[in-house]
Order: sequence, then structure tokens, then C-alpha cells
Amino acid sequence: MHRIDLHTHSHCSDGSLSPQALVEAAHAAGVTLLALTDHDSVAGNAAAAQRAAELGMGFWPGVELSVHWPRPAGPGAAAPGGRAVVIHVVGLQVQAHPVLEALLCRQQQARGRRGQQICARLQQRLGADPWPEVLAAAQQQPEAVSRTHIAQWLHRQGHVRSVQQAFDRWLGTGKPAHVQPDWCTLAEGIAAIRQAGGRAVLAHPTRYGLSATHTRLLVAAFAGAGGDALELPDLQVPVASRDMVARLCVQHGLQASVGSDFHGPHLHWRRLGQVPPLPAGLQLLGH
Repeated sequence: MHRIDLHTHSHCSDGSLSPQALVEAAHAAGVTLLALTDHDSVAGNAAAAQRAAELGMGFWPGVELSVHWPRPAGPGAAAPGGRAVVIHVVGLQVQAHPVLEALLCRQQQARGRRGQQICARLQQRLGADPWPEVLAAAQQQPEAVSRTHIAQWLHRQGHVRSVQQAFDRWLGTGKPAHVQPDWCTLAEGIAAIRQAGGRAVLAHPTRYGLSATHTRLLVAAFAGAGGDALELPDLQVPVASRDMVARLCVQHGLQASVGSDFHGPHLHWRRLGQVPPLPAGLQLLGH
């Protein structure tokens, strides 16, 4: 039986394992096809591909882009007007291309600026500068700093009881250290992935805090911009939401993708190769 995992992270973004160690862990877990999809980075793909080849394991180079989608202002509204929502789009089987490379450079610069601005706000309120430790956790790469790195610092320093509480108290939208990121648009992200020969997947479509109506509008916008597939929600998501995603795949002629969103062994509820089964009537991306 083939085990496929098309959404994982290494320490080239906010994962805890090196690309090579990630591949080795996936191989040990019985994964036969793996995609590395670091946030706004393809830096780990070459090393991961080499290790996968050595182990005789299938590998797809990937990336996960953070993008802005202007949520319609009113329920059922077709026109933008509400606040922009940060959405994640996974690109699979991407190749080197100047358009994608330029976009990633822009995204990485925005990520670095946001990290420093968040740390500056926390320093004003807590009296300690998180940036040196946060930067070290991101392998001294400002462009790789994520809110997760900062949340982990807050947890280590005892300012919060958990990483999730760091988002709830400090880093989430409207919280004291929140900084609105300067990401590309949904259409720009999908276009860059497609120009790089990749397939665009709407990552974890039920995890954006959207109503069912807005989720349907998001999927319609994603499909209309040239998206290829929806990532199936994990089995912890209510059945009604999982069924909705399956129906939206059929309605918009989209394929399905599966991924654990693995970040490391410390997040024990996201295990390599632990992905939902493919519902009847859906086609798995690339198969």
C-alpha cells in the first residue's frame, strides 16, 4: 500500500528537522511519496530530493505560499470588502523559474520584516528582545522566521503556557504583537506556481476560521484563479466539513491532495504519512 504525504516542513522554514532527516523519518514511517513544502522557500528541496533518491523513495519539490484573499464583506456577497484573510497555497512539483524565484524573494523579505517588527513590539511590552533567539531558531535566516518561532520563544520564556496561547494572547489578529503581513495575492501565488510547472493546492481549507459560505467563496476564487486541488481535511475535522470539501472538489472540477502538515516530532498530532483516505469519486492529484 502506498503512503503519500504532500505537505511537510523542514527547518528551512518552521519545521524542526533538516530536509534529509525529514526524508529519513518519512521513509521510516512507510511514506512512499513525499513533498517538502516549506513556507515561501524551496531551499531544502535539492537536499531532500537527493536523500529520497538514495532511499528509493518518491519525492516532489514543493513550497507553501502565504497569500492574501479579500474576504467578501457580507455573507453571500460576491464583491470584496471585508478584511483580507491569510490563506496558504501549496505548490507541488515546482521547478526553478524566475517568476516564482522573484515572488519567493519578495515573500521572504516580507517575512523577515514582519518577524523583526513583532519582536520589537514584544520587547516594548515584555522588556526582553526575542529577536536573537528567534533568529537562531530559524538557522540565522531572517527570511525563515515564522510566528511559530516567536510563539515558541514566548513559551520557553514562561510568558504563556503553550504555543497556542502565544497566538491567542500575543500574535493573532488584533493582539498586541500582531503585524499585518505583506503577502502576495491569491491569484499572484497561483500564477507563479503554475508558471514554475507546478500544481496549486489550497492547503487545509477548513482551518481559516471562515464560515461555510466564505469557504465556498474562497474555493470558487481559488478555482477561478487556476487552482488545481483541495487538500483534504484530517479526520479530526467534523464530518460535515470534510463532506463539504469533497463536494467542492466535484463542483469545481478540482482534484484532491493529502498531507500531514508535519512540522516535527514535537507536534505529535501531525504525524508523517497520517493523512485522510480519499473519498469515493475524487481523483488524487498526480494520479
